[in-house]
Amino acid sequence: RIQNLVNAFLENPPNIQYENVPFPSLSKDKVIGLVTIAPNNAVSYFKKAIYTIPAGTIFMRRGSNSIPVENPDGMAAANIETVSAIENSSRNSIEHTLEGVLDFINNRHKDMTAKHKVFKELFVVCWAGHKKVVKGRTYFSRVDIELINEQVKLFYSALDEVSISYDNDTFSITEYVSLGLNDKTSYYPLEEVSIRFEENGYYKIDSTLLFDPPQYNRKMMFHIYNANLGLLAKLQRGTALTSREKKDLENLPSTLMVCYLNGFDEARQKLIDAKPLLKAYTEPSVYLSFKEALRVLRKMKYE
Repeated sequence: RIQNLVNAFLENPPNIQYENVPFPSLSKDKVIGLVTIAPNNAVSYFKKAIYTIPAGTIFMRRGSNSIPVENPDGMAAANIETVSAIENSSRNSIEHTLEGVLDFINNRHKDMTAKHKVFKELFVVCWAGHKKVVKGRTYFSRVDIELINEQVKLFYSALDEVSISYDNDTFSITEYVSLGLNDKTSYYPLEEVSIRFEENGYYKIDSTLLFDPPQYNRKMMFHIYNANLGLLAKLQRGTALTSREKKDLENLPSTLMVCYLNGFDEARQKLIDAKPLLKAYTEPSVYLSFKEALRVLRKMKYE
């Protein structure tokens, strides 16, 4: 975002990089924010006016201030030694890295299946979670993922289902959502987060929405949609539900979401309107199912 702002107002913009840098001399919960500005070979200047700064203005750093100048002579990379000293001080020692890996596996996640992987001889990714196998595929829940010494941590709750894959360059986490009209054993990929490691010591994190909802027969969906509206009406009236209807109620949020994704545009609002009823229901899993369905719909909206 900082880079986009700079690109919008400056001609020949420098490259801006912000990092949370851990130092071996600091405690594990502390980092130092480091902003690196890498210039290109041309002079940067304002390409359009902003507030009191006219278009075409050039600024130079003088001491702790930036001042406008007409002829930017005498420019030099005067802080090369300072930047180099900061980078050298922040380099993670082998001891510090090993301590981080052992702490992750032996202390913080000793009750889980924990693993680690080294990338480019520079980075170590540790992950732990509760493992389960569904239809021959391995999934994890309650997942903690940490890029040791880089202050990058990802967390997936006990309600999430993810798979993990990696090669020599990339570590990928794919989140799934369980959907189905009669059961919840069909898993559909929702989102993939990938960490790509480069030879130069940098890494990049990308997020991609993968969700492709299942499509069903229109007549069958119409029948299911009306049945779920009838179930909500019974809940609204306070009518006792049969054991079958109680099971259907737990699946109702995901079913209405599937209806919405199959062209029943009003199904989303029906689900939102049902929030007070589902939240007040005696079985907590019903409201959890509601929150999960809304989370998926929001993610699709903003992606």
